Amino acid sequence: MKTTILYFVFSALMVAFSGQAFAKVKAVATTTMVADMVQNIGRDKVEVIGLMGPGVDPHLYKATARDLKSLTQADVIFYSGLHLEGRLADVFTRMGRRGIKVYAVSESVDPEFLLEPAEFAGHFDPHIWFNPVLWASCIKTVVDAFEEADPGNAEVYQRNGAELAASYEALHGWALRKIAEIPKERRILITSHDAFNYFGQAYGFQVVGVQGISTVTEAGLADIARMVDFIREKQVPAIFVESSVSPAAIKRISKDSGAIIGGELFSDAMGTPGVIHSYEGEEYDEGTYLGMVKNNVRLIVEALK
Repeated sequence: MKTTILYFVFSALMVAFSGQAFAKVKAVATTTMVADMVQNIGRDKVEVIGLMGPGVDPHLYKATARDLKSLTQADVIFYSGLHLEGRLADVFTRMGRRGIKVYAVSESVDPEFLLEPAEFAGHFDPHIWFNPVLWASCIKTVVDAFEEADPGNAEVYQRNGAELAASYEALHGWALRKIAEIPKERRILITSHDAFNYFGQAYGFQVVGVQGISTVTEAGLADIARMVDFIREKQVPAIFVESSVSPAAIKRISKDSGAIIGGELFSDAMGTPGVIHSYEGEEYDEGTYLGMVKNNVRLIVEALK
């Protein structure tokens, strides 16, 4: 009898210990780009919930009741930062007061490399993921956060982070080679809103957005008229819509200027997971960060070269 009781007690302790030993870190991420980074660093050691899906504009996003439940149950919360998710700021403050660790992945970016457009009133441009090298510097924040939450797997997170950084560096090299196919005088990128400044800096484009950095205000008739004049003057052959911004202004500009619409770029959100594209013998998933960047580069090169 004693042996039986001891066996059940031992078994119960082992189950409890195993549950603690193999419990995954619960992480919540805001944008699809942040969620992709967090998942690639945490892999099978974490459970990642992304708040925003494909086509969602983080500038305008408000937390739902379901989001709040996920956030309150999280061990760690990751967001992009630099005022990208402006309407979630109060929510992050409340979560921090509950004792939940909240991290802006952009906090590990050297401010020296951040852009501060005049029209953004003293704030940095938040669209840092369009420079893969700059985006790679955000990896440190995620690795450090997971090490603190789960120190037993610190080496795993460090290794995964290093591998992810290497893939971003390789992506940057690939993009440089592809964009070299576009003559320098044709490297003018016109999009729905001013999300591609870091892309332009990294790859030598003059970037012009119909709207400003944020999508909170819509383009007016004067903005559209100025853009039409600019396109005609510079003889820009193609302009682009964005997956997370209404295409109405770009369609009007295309009609009035004669420039074709070169495709739909992913700007503030990645594409649909599992949608595979093929380019020069290589396949990529538009629902990943690597696939998002490759898809944008492909469309830009094909339309402008």
